[in-house]
Amino acid sequence: MNVSAVTHDSPTAAPPVEVAKTPKKAALASFLGSALEYYDFFIYGSAAALVFGHTFFPAGNDAIGTVAALATFGVGYVARPVGGIVLGHFGDKLGRKKILLLTLLIMGLSSLAIGFLPTYEQIGIAAPILLVLCRLAQGFSAGGEAAGASTLTLEHSPEGRRAFFTSFTMTGYAAGMVLATLVFIPVAALPKEQLDSWGWRIPFWCSAVMLVVAYFVRTKLDETPVFEESREHAEVQKLPVVTVVTTQWRDVLRIALCSLFAVGQTVFTVFGLAYATGPDVGIDRTTMLWASSASIAGSIVAIPLLAKLSDRVGRRPVWITGTLGCGVTIFGYFWAISVGSIPLIFVAALLTMTLFYSMVNGLWPSFFTEMFAAPVRYSGFAVGTQIGFLIAGFAPAIGWALLGTGANAWVPVAVFTALCMLVSSVAAFTARETYRVPLAELGRPSTSRE
Repeated sequence: MNVSAVTHDSPTAAPPVEVAKTPKKAALASFLGSALEYYDFFIYGSAAALVFGHTFFPAGNDAIGTVAALATFGVGYVARPVGGIVLGHFGDKLGRKKILLLTLLIMGLSSLAIGFLPTYEQIGIAAPILLVLCRLAQGFSAGGEAAGASTLTLEHSPEGRRAFFTSFTMTGYAAGMVLATLVFIPVAALPKEQLDSWGWRIPFWCSAVMLVVAYFVRTKLDETPVFEESREHAEVQKLPVVTVVTTQWRDVLRIALCSLFAVGQTVFTVFGLAYATGPDVGIDRTTMLWASSASIAGSIVAIPLLAKLSDRVGRRPVWITGTLGCGVTIFGYFWAISVGSIPLIFVAALLTMTLFYSMVNGLWPSFFTEMFAAPVRYSGFAVGTQIGFLIAGFAPAIGWALLGTGANAWVPVAVFTALCMLVSSVAAFTARETYRVPLAELGRPSTSRE
């Protein structure tokens, strides 16, 4: 039985519940939560690329230590599907707001805990085990954060502007990553002994400030009108995850394939940093952090503008242009790194992340959410994204394994990234165009490609 049929077509349905929409407040709450999430994820990725290999793993082989540290970055993505299923279930059962407060606390406290962890030299094998446990907690939280923030903001947004308001979820991503980079730049500039002993801990401790601010804002947020109406009319599903997988498995699979776009981000930010600052290339750490920061800072402006464009021309054209463009320019980015040209690195970074990746990154919160009806929206989004995100999480480690030798060592990594972008674009092409579909009609079967 299709969920939307139960949700919208019942002849005995009661009149709609009148609850005010607050799109600006919802967008702010999503912005702050995503800023915390991606701040925490990026400082972890930076620390994994620069410090964790020899801090939390045995000394002796730097290459093995780097791969192990990058693998712990990917471990967070292993927990994301579990978090997506569990938090998506309760987000559709209990409400968007309650679960978003929970995801915030889990992410913030686990990140703060990383800043206090003892090293391998201090407690041996227990050090990487504790690191992985904290990373798993981060991943569990992230599995429900983006889905919940996107669902909540979309359901508060006015018709015709859903992508614009929902894109502030990912504007928060850009702000969080820029803030993380700015915090990490002076830390990375410390002498190696100070960086390895206490310097890397400072960015993790700073996350406590963002946690307090974001939690306060979310406590003031109202539940979405759509969820209140669904609960009032007894349309809440007993097992939303089961319902969405059995009734809309094609959309769940489609989102899983579309989500491979995230490989572009993790390869660019985490693998790119490790490769560029490694002994074979040797670019200064601070320079690479500034290149990353500048390109992502531009995304703060580009993301809402490009999302607004999709409110006018459609989701699919913007998505396909962004993924294919990113798949091409990633070659230019790694080539610029390989020849050590700082100006070209900055130009390629701006093209890759600020322009093309922002087309996709500002769009997926609305594009994915619009594929589902309200009773299964949180679950469908959360479950669908996690397969692609799992691959993205291990993409830096995969890239390190694919890395060749010589001047063109980066080529297999760029090919891998481009193929993921191609799959994402093809999957998006098969999706229903939803930018003109009313909120109440989302998730219904479509007889045309619209």
